[in-house]
Amino acid sequence: MSGYKIIYEDDCLLVVDKPAGLLTVATPKKEKYTLSSLLNAYPAHRLDREASGLILFARTKKLRQILMEEFRLRRVKKRYIAFVQGALRQKNGAITRKVRDNPYEPAKLALTKYRVIEARNGFSVLEVVPVTGRTNQIRIHFKQLGHPLVGERRFAFAKDFRIKFRRVALHAADLGFIHPLSGRTMSFHSELPADMQEFLKKYH
Repeated sequence: MSGYKIIYEDDCLLVVDKPAGLLTVATPKKEKYTLSSLLNAYPAHRLDREASGLILFARTKKLRQILMEEFRLRRVKKRYIAFVQGALRQKNGAITRKVRDNPYEPAKLALTKYRVIEARNGFSVLEVVPVTGRTNQIRIHFKQLGHPLVGERRFAFAKDFRIKFRRVALHAADLGFIHPLSGRTMSFHSELPADMQEFLKKYH
């Protein structure tokens, strides 16, 4: 399985549209088939295996450090589309709760902003902007809010919900940043993948 698309590339970096199901980097299981190995490049941020959408890669470790610093300073703009279970009371909101990056470190405060694009029968379509970049932040925050992502199986029990999906319904739709060498403002967009579009048609 590949199916990834290189949206932009130069001597410094690549912007890639990742399909759901493809690992960005190897886990402790040491998988050989990952997006990083296919591209022979270094990811500047994370995107879950189950999630789809835009991810930024650097061609060298030094450039990756520069890009990661831009993420740390919150200069990189990320926008996701997510389907969550149920109807949210607030059409616009901000979730400020602690998230644990891994079980060996203390939980850290994380901030996720969201806007309801559309409320449907049993679920909602959201625009989500993670201000901080904790591991699994979006998935954990909406579980904490009582509205886990459609298709969530790690942080919620899928059997508890009527609306089903084969994966986590999360797509990294927009990515904006300053090019580390040229200083140009870069902006990229990825349309919803086919499986999420089909889901919307099914539950119209």
